[in-house]
Amino acid sequence: MFLDTVLARNPALVDAAAELHRRGDIPPDTYVIDLDAVESNAALLAAGAKRLGLTLWFVAKQFGRHPEVVRAIARHLPRYAAIDAQEARLLHAAGALPGNLGHLVQIPHRALPELLARRPTAVTVYDLANARAVAGAAARLGRVQDLLVRVEGDPETVHPGQEGGVPPAALAGFARAVERLPGARIAGVTAFPCLRCDPVTGAPRPTPSLALAVGARETLYGLGHRDLSLSAPGATCLAALPLLASAGATHAEPGHALTGTTPLHAVDPGQPETTAYVYVTEVAHTLADGRPALFGGGFYPRGRVRDALLPRSGVRLRVADAPAEYIDYYRLLEVPPTPGAARVGDTAVLAFRTQMFVTRSSIAALSGLSTPTPRLHLSPLPKPPPGPPPA
Repeated sequence: MFLDTVLARNPALVDAAAELHRRGDIPPDTYVIDLDAVESNAALLAAGAKRLGLTLWFVAKQFGRHPEVVRAIARHLPRYAAIDAQEARLLHAAGALPGNLGHLVQIPHRALPELLARRPTAVTVYDLANARAVAGAAARLGRVQDLLVRVEGDPETVHPGQEGGVPPAALAGFARAVERLPGARIAGVTAFPCLRCDPVTGAPRPTPSLALAVGARETLYGLGHRDLSLSAPGATCLAALPLLASAGATHAEPGHALTGTTPLHAVDPGQPETTAYVYVTEVAHTLADGRPALFGGGFYPRGRVRDALLPRSGVRLRVADAPAEYIDYYRLLEVPPTPGAARVGDTAVLAFRTQMFVTRSSIAALSGLSTPTPRLHLSPLPKPPPGPPPA
């Protein structure tokens, strides 16, 4: 999906990642992230948001919550939107500040005292039971916690496994119930996804869920609530910020824009954000019919992976589609055009849309890519001992 874009915008990353694997510095099934490009993207997004009066909470799940990447982003976007409690803990440990908790996954009730003690800007709640739990935990800490009301999204645009939220018709009753809670106040609304990229042009477009969120804020204004935020995540990138500002959003939550990997970047390599990661693996074996098999572990069902580049021979081979029952042990390529173009042990470089936090991949951040001595920051995963195995 992004191989053409990364070869056009960041060929040094492709070369460096392939060399790291060739030397044995990284194993197969490793995502390699250009740390400097990510930081540059974060700075561009921060400046663009400031011009439009928007606040950005960064999302880390796409790049696997690597602490060096978190720190690079936080220098420009200091607050995060954590999708779940574990992510909030990891981002806190890396030095970032809590913005929005419960972004996509509600905070478990037993984790609330720990996470609310860090004073997040807001906590997103999907229903009254979670609002009561947040309010109770905040009251016991002597605080009043700001809530974002997750509005039930349009059923045609909500992703499977991400259902939930307050139905618009029930919002008034929900708000009146929250008003009686001593430890919480309604500070805004949110929905997801509020934007999606057009499948042909890649351009960000509003979804019906954005209109539902805007309408929900108007309902709350009519009930006497004031100074309400509207966080409108989904396909947040520089090209989307004017659209969000014109819709009345106050906050957005960039994720893939930080690595230059929104669907828009696949279609238009000229977007300001630089594509900043590749996936590196190797040929594991060859089938009797000549198809090479790559080591898996990092393939993502919605990744739309297309081609693999084999740097030794310079060939690009089509990646076979994976059926629904696929287990990510290996991924097959098409038969090479010439004998010897794909050998066991060959490096393969790919670039596709991913969610690194759901993979079993190693994650390596590479800083100083433009210097003679780039520095490798491997994710804290077990590494094999050096040298040959014991006899």
